[in-house]
Amino acid sequence: MAEIVIQNVRKDFGDFTAVKSSSFRIEDGEFFMLLGPSGCGKTTTLRMIAGLELPTSGEIYIDGEEVGQKPASQRDIAFVFQMFALYPHMNVRKNISYPLVSQGMPRAQVREKVAEAARILGIEKILDRPVGGLSGGDRQRVALGRAIVRNPKCFLMDEPLGALDAEFREHMAEELRNLHDRMGATTVYVTHDQLEAMQMGDKIVVMNHGVIEQFGTPQDIYDKPASRFVAEFIGSPSMNFLKFHDSLEVGATSVTLHHETLHIPALREPFDGDMIYGVRPEHVRLSDASGYRGEVIATEYLGTTQIVTMKTHNGEVKARIGSEQPARVGESVGLDFNGRTVTLFDTQAGRAIRSDLNEGVLSHV
Repeated sequence: MAEIVIQNVRKDFGDFTAVKSSSFRIEDGEFFMLLGPSGCGKTTTLRMIAGLELPTSGEIYIDGEEVGQKPASQRDIAFVFQMFALYPHMNVRKNISYPLVSQGMPRAQVREKVAEAARILGIEKILDRPVGGLSGGDRQRVALGRAIVRNPKCFLMDEPLGALDAEFREHMAEELRNLHDRMGATTVYVTHDQLEAMQMGDKIVVMNHGVIEQFGTPQDIYDKPASRFVAEFIGSPSMNFLKFHDSLEVGATSVTLHHETLHIPALREPFDGDMIYGVRPEHVRLSDASGYRGEVIATEYLGTTQIVTMKTHNGEVKARIGSEQPARVGESVGLDFNGRTVTLFDTQAGRAIRSDLNEGVLSHV
């Protein structure tokens, strides 16, 4: 397996720039997620790593070798597509063995490698079946088997679960992560599904309009979003955003929203202007003791929890609270925010305003 390093990689298609000067490192054996909405540049980045697209500028290293201008055939990678890309006239065994047969590998060795891949994926009983009659999940396992037998330096996956229904996608996501852990393979995985990325990834790059918004572990990205885009894209429901204006000095630990003082982590830099007070729904409580009020405009029952939406002077707030707690549409309630989990954003730039890491959970690097 191999470390992958991306240095100042850019990709232009005529006048359109799909990826803008991106840099990040994928550690050997890591399960790495490229996450973002449609058109953000994540698939183009993956295709450049694979050699299916050549970068306009920048460098790509796989296992210490610069491969930016080399074709896919010279990179020792395996690519798994969303639509499986199986050969319909071949059975499962021949689909899996095809890349090995094409390389001229001896038959006995081919049989051994196919049997091992089938055992890992639990598809020994379907090796002699035609692929046309298989379920979506079994077809995806066959596609994975064809990648595994090559024993490449890294696996590249472009939304491989996108064609599966929601329930089976969750099951296959668990299987993929377990497979990765058993093999210790370096895996780069593209998805637009933030839940999928959070569930499987060791590290995540969040992209938007060809730019890397944030790079880090799932926990860091959730707890310490570097921009409003990341805070809004990650989480369901997404973070609450309350607009206000204030003048803050270094070390400030509170802000004023509609005449009420609300706590924040200690600021590492001063700021004066329009800001956004960001807080996750699970960090909002309904409290009669709070002077910051909102009117309940909707409730959504989710079994053990409920999502309560309130209208305030600074914007709407969603709270994830226990379903046993009363919340009636039309009533006025006090809102209490966990100040240590709050993120402040610059309204104009959309970036997180730096806070003291020792006092809270905020940082933007």
